[in-house]
Amino acid sequence: MPEGTVGGTTEAMAIPALDSAEELSCDVLVIGGGTAGTMAALTAAEHGASVLLLEKAHVRHSGALAMGMDGVNNAVVPGRAEPDDYVAEITRANDGIVDQSTVRQTATRGFAMVQRLEAYGVKFEKDEHGAYAVRQVHRSGSYVLPMPEGKDVKKVLYRQLRRREMRERIRIENRIMPVRVLTSGGRAVGAAGFHTRTGHFVTVRAGAVILATGACGRLGLPASGYLYGTYENPTNAGDGYAMAYHAGAALTGIECFQINPLIKDYNGPACAYVANPFGGYQVNRHGERFVESDYWSGQMMAEFAAEVASERGPVYLKLSHLPEESVSALETILHTTERPTRGTFHAGRGHDYRTHDVEMHISEIGLCGGHSASGVRVDDHARTTVPALYAAGDLACVPHNYMIGAFVFGDLAGADAAQYRAYEGELPHDQLRDAHELIYRPLRNPDGPPQPQVEYKLRRFVNDYVAPPKSGARLSLAVEHFARMHTDLAAMGARTPHELMRCAEVGFIRDCAEMAARSSLARTESRWGLYHARTDHPETDDTEWLHHLDLRKSATGRMEFTARPVAPYLVPVDEYRPVGGAPRFLGEVHPEQVATAGRRDRPPVGASVVGAPAVGAEGVAPLGADGGAGGGGGTAVATPGAAGADATAGTTPGAGAGVGAAAGVGTGVGPGAGTSPRILELLALAEDQPDLPALRPYLADPDPAVRRAAVDTLTETVPSGTGQALATALADPDPAVRAAAGASLRELIEVLPPEPGLRAPLAAAVHGPDAVVRSAAVEVLRALRLGDRALFVTALTDPAVEVRVQAVRALVSVDAADELRRAARDASREVRVAAAHGLGTVGSPGDLAVPLRDEDVLVRAAALAALATTGCPPPYDAAAVAALGDPAWQVRSGAATALTAAAPEPAVAALRSALSDGHADVRKAGVLALRAHASRADARQALATVADDPDADVRAYARLATKG
Repeated sequence: MPEGTVGGTTEAMAIPALDSAEELSCDVLVIGGGTAGTMAALTAAEHGASVLLLEKAHVRHSGALAMGMDGVNNAVVPGRAEPDDYVAEITRANDGIVDQSTVRQTATRGFAMVQRLEAYGVKFEKDEHGAYAVRQVHRSGSYVLPMPEGKDVKKVLYRQLRRREMRERIRIENRIMPVRVLTSGGRAVGAAGFHTRTGHFVTVRAGAVILATGACGRLGLPASGYLYGTYENPTNAGDGYAMAYHAGAALTGIECFQINPLIKDYNGPACAYVANPFGGYQVNRHGERFVESDYWSGQMMAEFAAEVASERGPVYLKLSHLPEESVSALETILHTTERPTRGTFHAGRGHDYRTHDVEMHISEIGLCGGHSASGVRVDDHARTTVPALYAAGDLACVPHNYMIGAFVFGDLAGADAAQYRAYEGELPHDQLRDAHELIYRPLRNPDGPPQPQVEYKLRRFVNDYVAPPKSGARLSLAVEHFARMHTDLAAMGARTPHELMRCAEVGFIRDCAEMAARSSLARTESRWGLYHARTDHPETDDTEWLHHLDLRKSATGRMEFTARPVAPYLVPVDEYRPVGGAPRFLGEVHPEQVATAGRRDRPPVGASVVGAPAVGAEGVAPLGADGGAGGGGGTAVATPGAAGADATAGTTPGAGAGVGAAAGVGTGVGPGAGTSPRILELLALAEDQPDLPALRPYLADPDPAVRRAAVDTLTETVPSGTGQALATALADPDPAVRAAAGASLRELIEVLPPEPGLRAPLAAAVHGPDAVVRSAAVEVLRALRLGDRALFVTALTDPAVEVRVQAVRALVSVDAADELRRAARDASREVRVAAAHGLGTVGSPGDLAVPLRDEDVLVRAAALAALATTGCPPPYDAAAVAALGDPAWQVRSGAATALTAAAPEPAVAALRSALSDGHADVRKAGVLALRAHASRADARQALATVADDPDADVRAYARLATKG
C-alpha cells in the first residue's frame, strides 16, 4: 500500500497553525502570472519597486495566453486606424455603457505596446516592406493584427521576467494561491493564501496589490458537461472577482455576461475572425451570411443564437470553398497556435475543412471585463475603488480590451503601484484568521462531498436559472439556490493541498454566480443583445439605464448596488448622449415571490383550529421580513433595505490566473531527451541566464539531442551573439537540430540585430539540404534586410514551393518587379498567386499582363484584385468589365475589386450589374468597389438596390457606404 494512505485512501494533511505562516514582503504584490500580471510585474520593477509575483500554477505556463494567441483583436496601428474611431466602435459595441477614458488608454497606448512586445521578441505579421499586416475582419475598422508565432508569446514574456536585471527586483513564487486581499485603514496591505503543493499557510505584506487573475471562465456548465471543458481557461474560476469584492472594491457590469460562438461539442472558438481574411465566413445551413452587426457585440451573439434556433440553423463556419493553400494555412494556425487538439477533434469525426464546413454553437456563460464588460471597476490607471488595490486584464472592466488591452492596463497598474513601499504595520489578525478558516475547513471533513460533485450542482443551477434569456422569476430562484449552496460548500471535503485549491475555486464560482444573478435582477431592462436579455423587461431603457451598475459589499456584508450615470463622452457617438450626474443608490435587491405559482390564497381554516396564523387584509398571510420561502415579495427591482443572501459567508475566494495542469519547466526537447545528464545541466543553466560561451560546449556536443536542447536554451535566454550561433547551427549535421535552429531564428526575428556576420551562414543555408531551413533562411534575410536581389533570385529556382513563395516575398521587399514577372510564370499556382499579389504592391498594370491571362482561376482572380492597387486604366478596365462574365466566381469577385481603381464611367455601370450576381461574394465585392465611387449619384442608386439582399454582408456594406 502506498505510503501516506490508510485503507487505500489518502490520509488528510494536517491543518497548519495560524501562527506558522510564512510571511513574504514586497513593495508591489502581483497576483496572477498571465498576460496582465507579467506586464505589471515588469513595469513595476522597471520603476524601481520590489515585486512579488504569485501564481497558483507556474508562471512559465500560466494564464489564457499560455494556450497560444493567433492575433491581436484591437491593434490601433497608425495609418490603418484612429484612436477616436476605435473608442467610438467600442462605445457602440457596448451599447453606450463605457468609461471612454479607460477605453482610450488602450486606443492610444496599444500600438506602443505592440512595439514593446515586438522588442521582447513577439512576432506580428508584416508585409514584404516591414509594415504591419493589419486585417479588416469586422465591417467597421481594421484592427486585427495576426501573430504567426503566437504560440510562443508566454515563453517570450517569461524570458523577460528571467532577465538578470529583472530577477533582482521580481521574486516569482509559483504554486501559491491567495484567497484574500488584506486591508487596513481602508487600503490594501497584502494578501493571505497557501501553497498548493505543500499546503503551507502564506501571508504577504505589500505596499500595493495588483489583481490580474483573469476572467471567471468556469461559471456556466459547458454543453459537454465536463467541468473543465470551458471556452475560457478553466483555471480562471473568478478568483479575483471574489477577492476584490471581499476587499470592498466595486465591481461593475456583472450582468453583461461573456458568451461566445464556438465549435459544436468542442471547447474552443471557431475562429471566424482568423478564417475571415482567408475567405471564410459564418453562414446558416442554406449558406447565407446572416450577421447584421458591424462589430463584435452581444447583439451579434443574439443574431447568432436566433439563427441557430431557427429553421435556418445550424450555423457553420464555411471553409469548404477555399483553395488548398488557404486551407493548409488555416490548419497550421488553428491546429497549432489556437488549439493543438482541434485537428484531432476534427479527425476523430472524419471531418476535413476541404469537404466539411464547421458546425458552430454557443458557449456557456462567463464573466470577463476584457471580452465583454463584466469586471472590477477601474479608472484610467487601473486603480480600483480601494486605495492601493489595482485590477488589470480580463478581470478589469474595460470593455472589449482583449490581449493588448490587458498588457496596457498591466503596464498602467505596474507604473502607478510602484509609488508604494512595503506595508510596515501589523497585518489584520481577524482577516488572517478568516482566510485560514476558509482555506483549511475542508480538511476537517475529509469524507465530505467532493469538489466535483458540489461544483457540478452549482454550475447546473447557473445554466438553469442565470443563463439568458433571463427572467426575474428564474433569477430569484437562482439567488435562493446560491444562498443554500453555502451549506454544500461548508460540507465539502478535501485531503490534499490540490483538493483545497479546487474547493476554494468552488467558493469563488459561488460568489460570482450570486453576483451575476443579483446584478441581472437589478437591471430592469434588456441591453447588450444576448448578454442581458430579460424576457420580462425586453426593451432597452436609455432614460433610466444609460448607467453603469456598480456592485459592492456593504458594511453589513450584503451585496448593494448603485446606478452610476455614464460620464459625458470624450469621443461623441451619435447614438448616445450621456450627461453624467449623481449616482442613484439602489441598495440591495428584492428577489421576486417564487414560492408559489401565482398569488397564494390561504386555504379555509376551521374555527376550532388553535394557533391559526393571522390573516392579512386580502386573506393572505403576511410574508416575513425575508419574503418567506420565496425570497422577498414584490417585483424584481433594486431598492434599499431588501434582504439578500451574503456572498461572503462560508466562501473561499482565491487568486491566480494559472493553468492548473501545468507542471514544471520544459525546454521543448523531444521524448527521451531527459536520458542525457548534459540536458539536465542545460536545464539548470537556463535558470541563470547563461552567456554564449557557457552554452557553446553544448552546441558542439556529440549528442544531437544535447545540441537540440542547447538551441532551445539559446532561444529562451537570448544572450549576446545568439543570432550568429543559431545561423551557424543551420549547418549542423543533424536535421532536427537544423530545423530547430531555423524555427528559433523565425521566432526571434524581431529581436536579433542585423549583424553583418549573419549574412554568410544564412546565405549558405539558402542552398542547404532542408526545405524548411532554406525557407527560414530566406525569410530571415528579408526581415533583417541582409539579403539582396541576386540572392533572392537564386531562391526562385528552389525545388520547394515554400522556398519559392518566400523568395517572392523577399523580391517584393527589394521592389524587384522584373523578377516578380518571372515568378508569375512559375509552375506552382501558389507561387504565381504570390507573384500577382507582389506585383500589385510594387508593379504597374502592365506587369500583370501574364497573370491576367493565366489558365488558373485563382491566379487570374489575384491579378485582377491587384489592379485595385496598381490602378485600372484602359485597357485593363475593359478587361475587368469582361471578367465580370467569367464562369468562376473568384474571377468575377476579383474583377469587381479591380474596378475600385477604374474611372467611374465604365466602373459604376459594370458594378451595378455585379450586384445581381448569383454569388454573394461577387455582390459583396461589387458593393465594396462602389464605395470608391459613392460620391456619384448613380453609384448611390446602385447601392440602394441591394438594401434587401439575402446576404447580410452585402446589405451591411451597402448601408455603410451610403452613410458616408
